[in-house]
Amino acid sequence: MDFVSVEEIAKKWQISERSVRNYCANNRIDGAILDGKTWLIPADAKKPERINQKDSTSTLLEILRQENKLSLRGGIYHKVQIELTYNSNHIEGSRLTEDQTRYIFETNTVGFLQKFKGVRADDVVETANHFRCVDYIIDNANRQISEHMIKSLHLLLKNGTSDSREDWFNVGEYKKLPNEVGGMRTTLPEEVAGEMAKLISGYRAKKSPRLRDLLDFHQQFELIHPFQDGNGRVGRLILFKECLRLNIIPFIIDEDLKMFYYRGLREWWKEPGFLMETCKVGQDKFLTYLDYFQIKPGERG
Repeated sequence: MDFVSVEEIAKKWQISERSVRNYCANNRIDGAILDGKTWLIPADAKKPERINQKDSTSTLLEILRQENKLSLRGGIYHKVQIELTYNSNHIEGSRLTEDQTRYIFETNTVGFLQKFKGVRADDVVETANHFRCVDYIIDNANRQISEHMIKSLHLLLKNGTSDSREDWFNVGEYKKLPNEVGGMRTTLPEEVAGEMAKLISGYRAKKSPRLRDLLDFHQQFELIHPFQDGNGRVGRLILFKECLRLNIIPFIIDEDLKMFYYRGLREWWKEPGFLMETCKVGQDKFLTYLDYFQIKPGERG
């Protein structure tokens, strides 16, 4: 019998090496052998079926919409709202914990609780706003990306914050003042509208965008940095929305992936594989959610 490495099988099955090792460790690949610390896998091994996968034609988007409409608690919609909101806000400096984020979503209150002592008001407002943003991208997932959609997300996210009360902030509209991201210069305010129009039209011209096209759009969006603040969260919401539209397995950038995500954005033009691999690791984690909730996964993209 011919054996191959974890790396070779991962490429063949289009999954991460970590997923292959997990399959091996859980005896889900027939004939796999542990040689010291290295797994040897039969060259003709078949990719294991996902556990508890439903025999259903419903897409993730359809299920999210249905659960939202029914106000269903404890399902994939509930999970996405909390995971996406907590992690995306946390990347941008929110001090709310995941438990606090869940509490706000589940009760729609904060209350005079000890657990919220010292929390910034803007963190609470932006958390509640982000829940509305997630609903917006679910409701509008099948629509093409547009300037109106992007500005609407920014307005939803930042409305009612202390920033929105400042004349210079321009909530729901492109920035008025130059800004930097990670010490790098971004597009000047007077050039943003033109650069965003080119970015959107170029992406919409693609007939069947794949994951790399989504990430290319995301990297350029973050480099333009069209808003005074909130660019990262709006950009990641657009990414999630496009995954739903194109039936690509979504991903959420969490604390474990944050630094790899930043590196991927910085190095995109030199080595796109950094960001691609980071997002594929995120897809692997999201697949575990789909397995648990018995939802048929989409494509890798």
